[in-house]
Amino acid sequence: MSLQTLTEKVKTLVGTDSGLDASFKFVTDEGVVFVDTKQVPNIVSNEDLETDCAMEITTKNALDLINGDLNPMMGYMMGKFKIKGDMAVAMKIAQTFGS
Repeated sequence: MSLQTLTEKVKTLVGTDSGLDASFKFVTDEGVVFVDTKQVPNIVSNEDLETDCAMEITTKNALDLINGDLNPMMGYMMGKFKIKGDMAVAMKIAQTFGS
């Protein structure tokens, strides 16, 4: 599992205009995937910038979440990731990346 693979999958999912209107990041064991959907085109990078919400998660679990192999609610309840910041943004992320 690699940060580059995760970054590319996130870029594909958010596209140029996801409509999420939020900034968030995946803080993984390999680095950060920063996503800013407040502007069009959406920005996805590996910069560690301030966001509305941050998800602390391993790269493997992040890829499982995106691929639909990890249920967002169960993953959170089982401690597979932690959320910091705006929980409403976290719910938007779960709907977008966990479906």
